[in-house]
Amino acid sequence: MHSTLSAEQKRAFAQRGFSRRNFGRIAAMMTAGAALPFYNEPAMAQLSAIRGPIPPDAVRINANENPLGPCAEAAEAIHNIVQRGGRYLYEETFGFQDLMAEQEGLKANYVQPYAGSSAPLHQAVLAFTSPSKPFVVADPGYEAGERAAQFIGAKVIRVPLTKTYAHDVRAMAAASPNAGLIYVCNPNNPTGTLTPHEEIEWLLENKPKGSILMVDEAYTHIAGAPFCTPFVARDQDVILLRTFSKIYGMAGLRAGAALARPDLLEKIRPYTAGALPVTGMAGATASLKVKTLVPERRKIIADVRADVFAFLDKHSFKYAPSVSNKFMVDTGRPGEQIVAAMRKEKIYIGRVWKSWPTYVRVSIGTQEEMNKFKTAFLKVMSA
Repeated sequence: MHSTLSAEQKRAFAQRGFSRRNFGRIAAMMTAGAALPFYNEPAMAQLSAIRGPIPPDAVRINANENPLGPCAEAAEAIHNIVQRGGRYLYEETFGFQDLMAEQEGLKANYVQPYAGSSAPLHQAVLAFTSPSKPFVVADPGYEAGERAAQFIGAKVIRVPLTKTYAHDVRAMAAASPNAGLIYVCNPNNPTGTLTPHEEIEWLLENKPKGSILMVDEAYTHIAGAPFCTPFVARDQDVILLRTFSKIYGMAGLRAGAALARPDLLEKIRPYTAGALPVTGMAGATASLKVKTLVPERRKIIADVRADVFAFLDKHSFKYAPSVSNKFMVDTGRPGEQIVAAMRKEKIYIGRVWKSWPTYVRVSIGTQEEMNKFKTAFLKVMSA
């Protein structure tokens, strides 16, 4: 993919209301694909990246990663394919696509494999939003999509969560009659809270005509909540995102997929190019074949989460009732101060959202890691 737009692409973007000054940024985003940051470092650092050396004994509970890593079967498949990594091995991608489609009850052309789920999110922003077709997102919500929209000059509308920390689907449906892409991460990142399935169905049926609903199901396995695959099977205006970075423990190996009817996938496909990493594809395929993996890991995460919440309750800390692998806890002071103080204790926690300035996001690590978090958090909060 070249770093300049073709005349035909420029015409198409101009017809959608983008000005010439947006073209360079659009081209930069298209060129980068899933590689972040896709523009200058200050504007968009990788959201959870930490610069500089991290102590080897530090606790990393900042990026919603799974410390369990890939399952044994995935690790073996990855190890076995490395020696063949000199070839593109497209058949690994096709095999992954076919298996996921079969397990989801979809035709293969309803599944588009990706290296994680960042690329289809950004490419959907390119395909469906514009200065006159806003990107609608929850607040607080996962920021990558809205930052991509801002970067190319599309409008962003943030809709506060409800009092029960769910997406306010009625407000999102009413946010703009010309909404281009309505983004729902469920469970939500950063709060880890769930929006009921029937509410998402209501949003899909009541959204503005012509707008696309994107449901990011990165954390749905962890919550044990119903997936939105039936909406895709019914050919509705919805794109689902799946990733192997969370419950499957493959964040650094990069595998994921977008699920949608073929014409919607066709609209985001032009903004990507190249073969997918064979390690990610092999690991993802092996992971899908292990039937006990998801329920076992869901229980491990839930048990550790319940222990942390019991600790927070005991010490009267306020937090959002997460069903995911992260939670937001109210520190009662500017959250950045706590992030910095915890780092001095060699505990790396997540970031702060402007709309919740006193809350910090904490990922669920191992029980040992969370025990260290509890000790440090008490020390920092009593200072």
